Amino acid sequence: MEDNKIVIQGEDGETEEFYVVEETKLNNVTYLLVCETMEDEADAYIMKDVSAPEATDAIYEFVEDDEELKVVSDLFAELLEDEELI
Repeated sequence: MEDNKIVIQGEDGETEEFYVVEETKLNNVTYLLVCETMEDEADAYIMKDVSAPEATDAIYEFVEDDEELKVVSDLFAELLEDEELI
């Protein structure tokens, strides 16, 4: 991560840049709360690090499991409770 941004490369080879709003760990898994812009009303996404522990580069995927998404989004809401982002 550089300047609170990450670049994700999709399966089609296209890259997409996201701003990292917050980062946390749960059960030894790193989760990121990201958005495409830092403007008001921007859509936010939760991604998790799925890379092997010995990997030098992180591999992030969007969290798609509804139960996992609920738990992690509640955690981020708690972390950002005093912020105007949520």
